[in-house]
Amino acid sequence: MSAGAAAWDWRGKSQISALETNKDLLRIGVSNLLKKKLPDSQVVRSRFESRRRTRSKPQSSSDRPLRRPSSGANNGSRRRERQPKSKSPDLLPVPKPKAPRTRPEANNRPPSRRRNKPPRRGNKPPRKLSSLLWLYGVRVLILAVGLGAIAGTLLSVVDPSTQISEQNLEKETNQLQASIEPQPSPVLPLSQEITPLKTQLQVMLQQNPQLQPGVFLVDLDTGAYLNWEGSTAFSAASTIKVPILVAFFQDVDAGKIRLDETLTLTPETIATGSGDMQYQAIGTQYTALETATKMITISDNSATNMLIERLGGAIALNQRFQEWGLTATAIRNPLPDIEGTNTTSPEDLAKILARVNKGELISMRSRDRLLEIMKQTENNTLLPQGLGQGATIAHKTGYIGSMLGDVGIVDMPSGKRYLVAIMVSRPDNDPKAKEFIHAISRAAYQYFNQPFSRPNITITPSHAPKSVTARNQNW
Repeated sequence: MSAGAAAWDWRGKSQISALETNKDLLRIGVSNLLKKKLPDSQVVRSRFESRRRTRSKPQSSSDRPLRRPSSGANNGSRRRERQPKSKSPDLLPVPKPKAPRTRPEANNRPPSRRRNKPPRRGNKPPRKLSSLLWLYGVRVLILAVGLGAIAGTLLSVVDPSTQISEQNLEKETNQLQASIEPQPSPVLPLSQEITPLKTQLQVMLQQNPQLQPGVFLVDLDTGAYLNWEGSTAFSAASTIKVPILVAFFQDVDAGKIRLDETLTLTPETIATGSGDMQYQAIGTQYTALETATKMITISDNSATNMLIERLGGAIALNQRFQEWGLTATAIRNPLPDIEGTNTTSPEDLAKILARVNKGELISMRSRDRLLEIMKQTENNTLLPQGLGQGATIAHKTGYIGSMLGDVGIVDMPSGKRYLVAIMVSRPDNDPKAKEFIHAISRAAYQYFNQPFSRPNITITPSHAPKSVTARNQNW
């Protein structure tokens, strides 16, 4: 059945229903006319309305005609089943009465197809007055606390009494920490100056005005000392090899260098001047201990350059010297440094040997090795010439045309130990500088050899002493 036929069938049923209603009304009217009694208009209207409501109700799903798929292939649409038409010839088409527009009640409204949207932000329900007052009170309290903190900070900055109290508190704290922390002992605990030696030195300078000496001498037992221009920087020459030797044994103690490891002679490390390594073939290998020994005993410049390279270079060594408190000691050029750009001072050399003697920079075992190497120095033409019989000295000399120097630790037969460092700036190769060093060394030994200067504490080396013998040889 097509959709048009179904619509016509439904419209035909409606016309039939309307016609039957009209026939019933007509029958009632005719009967009333026959009885000569007109019906009440209200009764007629109510009956008419009730019947019209009944007819205007929508059909249920069970009354609707079923659809079935069409067998035709033209448009593939579904058609309703055809209902049998009424064959009453006397029925005329009656227009469908319009249903009255009645507003459905709230409970019978069909569900809305629109989705429930969230309420807008502007349509918030009004808050209660008590909650608003509580919220505003909290905000005012927070604001008051912040203003109070800012005002207190400003007052503490402006108020001078508060600043004074804070300064006093900081000062007391620093004093307390200073009293708790142990204070390091000075490197050279000096007690009093040795005036007799100072007087003799002044006399010698009057006799040699062309010389500019620096002398630092200290009794390691009592702290008595002599300091004459000791902090003045001089050209170091080979005396720079003393702090290099200390740095070498410091790395040995730290495990950075092994005494038996091999160092190779390279073209960059070969140096003229003193020493015999310069005559060896390039690529010749030496142990680290042998290289350090040659650097001191025969003042080998090539060995010195090899150790400087092995210890990290001049910059690294200079930084270490500064950490040790050596203010005038610096390596600026490799050896032989005839121009005298490498510098040190008698006080720096005395400081480093004093610390080595106390076992501060290196271990006691390395200290004994270092002193033993320095006792093997072959050039004994300077400080050793002023010592008496039986005295021993561990020292290192330095020599260029403009400077002559020697530094060492002297052990006397009486058991006294003292430290002496002498550096003399002179005209080119002036022999008076050597005589000056001899005289100072002799005066110091005679002073400490007096009975009244015998120390209460005797410090003896852990190795066998070596007698001093003068050797007149150039190096």
